[in-house]
Amino acid sequence: MTEFAIVTVIHDSEPELPLLLDSVGLLPEPRPRVIVVDSGSSDGGPALAEERGAEVFALDGNRGFGTGCNAGIERVTEPVTALVNPDVELLDDGLARLAEAARAGGALLAPRLLNADGSVQDSAHPLPGRLETLLPALLPRRLLPARYEPWRSERPREVGWAVAACIAGRTDELRALGPFDPDTFLFYEDMELCLRARRAGIPTLLRPDVAVRHLGGASIGRALAEDRDLDLRARRRREVMAGEGRLPLAIDDTSEALTFGIRGLAKALVGRGELERRRLRALLRARR
Repeated sequence: MTEFAIVTVIHDSEPELPLLLDSVGLLPEPRPRVIVVDSGSSDGGPALAEERGAEVFALDGNRGFGTGCNAGIERVTEPVTALVNPDVELLDDGLARLAEAARAGGALLAPRLLNADGSVQDSAHPLPGRLETLLPALLPRRLLPARYEPWRSERPREVGWAVAACIAGRTDELRALGPFDPDTFLFYEDMELCLRARRAGIPTLLRPDVAVRHLGGASIGRALAEDRDLDLRARRRREVMAGEGRLPLAIDDTSEALTFGIRGLAKALVGRGELERRRLRALLRARR
């Protein structure tokens, strides 16, 4: 089996972290080195990680997911790195198989993400900013062909981008990609990474034969609680899409606006849809 390292970034992650650290025991020997980057935690997460045998590196405060991952990767000496969120639980030896496939290079590999109840998360997405992305914005999800929702695929396939709750790649290629913008604190780091990799000739591949449980994907995160956070989310997506060009940015804006507008209107008929309406307003503010 390929030697690899697991890099995880924590910020007050003590409640979730044991799920990841304990489940590493499901991997075959020799088990990967686990590098825990502490981004300004005020709880017992760093001490817990050390007790479980992980290497802990502390940043000078809460520097965000991207900066934390960059710091972790700088400490990797193994040929393959798996970026894994602290709220991910491994279910079997699948991450080792993902690392084995990543050793050849030339691709970022993402497993299937499962919710706590075993349902599949929509964690793999088509390439944004293309005309065909307008169709999912117009149709109910139950009517969409599977190719518009690649996370439903039962076979390995290339995707536009994948949620970086768990993603593996050759360490040297990840370093060459950045992998993340250190000036970005939050939101769409994973989309930016996958799009930048694609421009460098490195596609993102979904491997549905490997599954991990991702508890953080089951509900709307705390970061979406206030309009200022929705504004940041909208601005960040537009910044990422600007790297694809003016036309893809305009198409993505239209797709997002249609999605929020239509879903918000549909949910309003049953007294819901406030989040979609707030996200639409945030997008409109970001376009000014």
